[in-house]
Amino acid sequence: MTDSSLPAPLARPSGKPAWRSVVQALQRLLAAGQGWLLPLLLLLLWSVAAQRGWMAEQILPAPALVWQSAHELAGQELGAHLLISLGRLFAGLVPGVLLGLSLALLMGLNRRAGRILGPLFALWAQVPNLALIPVLMVFLGIGDGLKVAVILNASLIPMLVHAQTGVRDVPLALREAAATLRLSFWMRLTRLYLPAALPAILTGLRLSVSAAWTSLVVVELLASAEGIGYLMVWGRQMFQLDIVFVCIFVIGAMGLLMETALHALDARLIRWPRPALSRQQTLAKGRDPWAWLPLLLVLALWWLASRLGWLDVHTVPAPAAVLQALQRGWVDGSLVAAMGHSLGRYLQGLAWGVSIGGVVGLVCALSYRRAFGPGRLLSPLLGVLRHIVIFAWLPLLTAWAGTGEAARILFIAIASFFPMFVATQRGVLNLSPQLLEAAQVLRLTGWKKLRWVVLPGAASNMFAGLRLALMLGWLATIGAEYFMASSIGIGSLMINAQQLMNVDVIFAGLILVSSTGATINLLGQLLERRLQRWRQS
Repeated sequence: MTDSSLPAPLARPSGKPAWRSVVQALQRLLAAGQGWLLPLLLLLLWSVAAQRGWMAEQILPAPALVWQSAHELAGQELGAHLLISLGRLFAGLVPGVLLGLSLALLMGLNRRAGRILGPLFALWAQVPNLALIPVLMVFLGIGDGLKVAVILNASLIPMLVHAQTGVRDVPLALREAAATLRLSFWMRLTRLYLPAALPAILTGLRLSVSAAWTSLVVVELLASAEGIGYLMVWGRQMFQLDIVFVCIFVIGAMGLLMETALHALDARLIRWPRPALSRQQTLAKGRDPWAWLPLLLVLALWWLASRLGWLDVHTVPAPAAVLQALQRGWVDGSLVAAMGHSLGRYLQGLAWGVSIGGVVGLVCALSYRRAFGPGRLLSPLLGVLRHIVIFAWLPLLTAWAGTGEAARILFIAIASFFPMFVATQRGVLNLSPQLLEAAQVLRLTGWKKLRWVVLPGAASNMFAGLRLALMLGWLATIGAEYFMASSIGIGSLMINAQQLMNVDVIFAGLILVSSTGATINLLGQLLERRLQRWRQS
């Protein structure tokens, strides 16, 4: 009798009840879809609150009304406003990116141009784009020229900074190989510098698109008669918050779509390993004695043009008038009081946003690898919300929380929450496996593992998020004073001066806002360097 003729052995019972298999299948299904659980619960709570009238319909419209408004607006009005906004976006983004890339190549390939133009653009990068709006209103009014100029400036600096870094960090071995082969300038540009700098260029492109989209929403909220930002303001003024909800969804969806497309472009074009951060060149520690020369030349030209009457004092004040405005504001205390109130709001909102963002990011990251936990529950929702431009929340925030001091602090806290949350979560999730293995070997648990392994390992990402939160919090402070009727603050002072055409006060405020932003950035760098000194040993 052959083996094939033997009767098949009876299958052994697994010993596992059928109901347990069903429970495990349900657990796997729930674990896979728990990211949708919190949004569905919020939607259910929203529906119940609207049906039972817990809040007035003008404050919290029902989800069905928002859906109906979206369906009605999608036909004509919403599409027309969105096309106008996208037209303004590309009208400023394309020349800004091209100009930034051209200047980066010039400054990266020509040392003399880098020494002359570098200090000017380094100083210009410290000027917040939001603080330029009152100044540009004096020159350009509130038409499309204002929008395009603000978007162009917002997209120029990120592309310039990152593309120049990419060109500067081309490996020396590749430069020597190109010189040995005696490649022409065009061959070196197209076959060496641009491909080698492409990862940095694409990073600059992503940041330029993000900054341009944010600036577009800001300037349309502040001064526009059409566009997606104007539609939000109109809905807020008419107490039709269903329109505001629809606009917020569209702004978030467009931001997510643009970021997804740029990530796909990055993955398609970059097919080689990226250089390690530790191998990138660093700036020389010595100071260039000629670094201040371009700035001094610009100041001298400004002074000469004002003395010869080449400039209209109603649009561009003389340097002496700006200095007098600064001195007058110091003596009478107006500028000092305005900066004091702005910094007070900034520090309160920053403390709340950074602390909550760090804690939530840490909790989500530590529990993310579990089948159930806050990480998988909160991360998808917060990941979607962060794609919504922070200033898009202003019409909704003013309708719910008013325009008082608490609402301004809340807005600053929201602006600084997301960068800290994202950076902390990514830093913990990307911890080195060797560190985690060492902690396991040493049997570190709880507070010891968090203090000795997790926090030091994620410190670089967390400090990067902190620096970004510092800058976004300061921008949110100025924006809150622009859009919310603040009685005092440096942003309110600049807007009031723009309405009265006091250009000397506007320029004085611009100097204070820019110098404060530069100081905040410098303090963030010094804090990071000091607290991470152990990495240099």
